[in-house]
Amino acid sequence: MLKVLFSLLLMMCFVVSWEFIQVMMFLFCFVLMAVIGHNFYLCCLGYGLGIDYLSYILILLSSWIMPLMVCASEKIKKTNNFSSFFLFINICLMVALLMTFSSMNYLLFYISFESSLIPTLILILGWGYQPERIQAGVYMLFYTLLASLPLLVSILILYNDGGSLTMGLSMKIMENNFIMSVWYLCAIFAFIVKLPMYLFHLWLPKAHVEAPVAGSMILAGVLLKLGGYGIIRMLPMFFYVNKSFVSIWVSIGIVGGSLVSLVCLLQVDIKSLIAYSSVAHMGLVLAGLMTCGWWGTNGAVIVMVGHGLCSSGLFCIANMVYERIGSRSLLICKGLLSFMPSMGLWWFLLSIGNMAAPPTLNLLGEISLISGLVMWSKLSMIGISLLSFFSAAYTLYMYSLSQHGVYYSSLFSCCSGKTREFMIMFLHWFPLNVLILKSNSLMFMV
Repeated sequence: MLKVLFSLLLMMCFVVSWEFIQVMMFLFCFVLMAVIGHNFYLCCLGYGLGIDYLSYILILLSSWIMPLMVCASEKIKKTNNFSSFFLFINICLMVALLMTFSSMNYLLFYISFESSLIPTLILILGWGYQPERIQAGVYMLFYTLLASLPLLVSILILYNDGGSLTMGLSMKIMENNFIMSVWYLCAIFAFIVKLPMYLFHLWLPKAHVEAPVAGSMILAGVLLKLGGYGIIRMLPMFFYVNKSFVSIWVSIGIVGGSLVSLVCLLQVDIKSLIAYSSVAHMGLVLAGLMTCGWWGTNGAVIVMVGHGLCSSGLFCIANMVYERIGSRSLLICKGLLSFMPSMGLWWFLLSIGNMAAPPTLNLLGEISLISGLVMWSKLSMIGISLLSFFSAAYTLYMYSLSQHGVYYSSLFSCCSGKTREFMIMFLHWFPLNVLILKSNSLMFMV
């Protein structure tokens, strides 16, 4: 694993060349696919780093989204808006994400987990295009940092009592009393805010709306998955305590997801709508993870991968519209089929992916999640049916309002789409729809 990280660090020497970094990032992803194929539970062990099936899935997702993110930010290169520093920050973020997903030690995991915030904050503050980006950065920093400080304390107590912080070897909490419940909440709370759970989600729409396209893509594509990944890693230690809290998490996840779906129907800003839809999807993921069942956990991982590809693609195509029209408002960005007909297909394909239509990964993941939640409690069917209905409703609302109607009167001419943009859309859509044919590779608990 150190060789992989070292190759990423070498890229920092070539940040002056935009095209070279793009090519090397794609090559890096293909090498990861080809080289780290194994039939063992763990591989690439050494220096507290290692890869298992779950880590491998999310590392591949990170290395796939990152070059697409650089390709979508071509405007930074054209305007020469500190393009070398932008590439440097992206590579730093990639290193932090790889360190997080390959950490076999809880303390190293915590340090890497928090260090990914710094490059993201720099992306928002440095290349965001509105004055409100400072407030959005402060929201993101304080929400996530304040929630993660109790996690550090709980990790140190774990080391003091158990003597090891290695994943799989650390102490498991076998009691269920008030002190253990507080300890459990301190350990889980950081990941719940990062996911983010309803009631702690206010930082996410602000961060998305103010972030440049690169920040939105990496936030939706990978950084939200850190919360789900952390919950999967921490829950085995608190399995007995978690049983007392499952009903709370499932209720907040499903009811909160339904309420956020209603909020989506009130949105006028395209990026804000897509950001709130992420909160609704992650509510279902949280509910599935907390049941600790086979169906729930595997479904959550598949939805995380599918949502990462679909949501990243939607933010990318929304930015393409913003670059042409200069507005993200659905009241102005309408009638897109009239002057961007070739992009209408990609709007449709990514929109049906967002509502979990076949043959996308989101459909497979949501079927698994719904099966797991209904097996846990039949009463959850009411909330799930509402969540699924409103999910389709706000996606159709976004698609119909943006594509149909009379286009903006002051727009005289517009490029319908470039080869680079079609390639980015295709590379989002292709794995989202084709990976369902090889879904057993995503079900890491098989």
